[in-house]
Amino acid sequence: MVIISGSQNQLMASEIANYCETTLCDIEISRFADGEVYVEINRNIRGKEIFIIQSTLGDANIMELLVIIDACKRASVQEITVIIPYFGYARQDRKPRSRTPVSAKLIADMLQVAGADRIVTVDLHAGQIQGFFDIPVDNLFSTPIFARHAKKKIKSDKIICVAPDVGGTERARALGKILNVGLAIVDKRLSLIHI
Repeated sequence: MVIISGSQNQLMASEIANYCETTLCDIEISRFADGEVYVEINRNIRGKEIFIIQSTLGDANIMELLVIIDACKRASVQEITVIIPYFGYARQDRKPRSRTPVSAKLIADMLQVAGADRIVTVDLHAGQIQGFFDIPVDNLFSTPIFARHAKKKIKSDKIICVAPDVGGTERARALGKILNVGLAIVDKRLSLIHI
């Protein structure tokens, strides 16, 4: 098993490597003068099972992840599992109006074409995103861990679980059920910054 960290989640990757009683793979990630990503893996990983940890928050991080996957594929690894703590573009998981993209599907396609064999995510914005992949996807839920923490720290019985939007209702309802509290849903409107 080889654990590779992109630049987005290095502290988390280090802690995971320590827990697995290994070290992070030595990898060089840099940028050319025009911002283009350069990746070089500084050890032999041929035939190894690779775990890449990188969020897809921001376009540069998506490209970095794709380039790392490609470098691993070209190094003849056995299997690539991509661990994505934050799946960027997940809010665009459906087509609300004509002439709009389903960007979550585009990200799924790019990861597969680059060479990912398995995806691990954390609290996807919508469970349907798992269906955008033709490879195995494991969506980990933080609700049980958060609920244990909340039960220890919150002593008041005057609390309510709030979903920040309709998409978060299912997660908020699950947390509210564990905590035995009510549920509120925020009716927010999508605001975009035009450039």
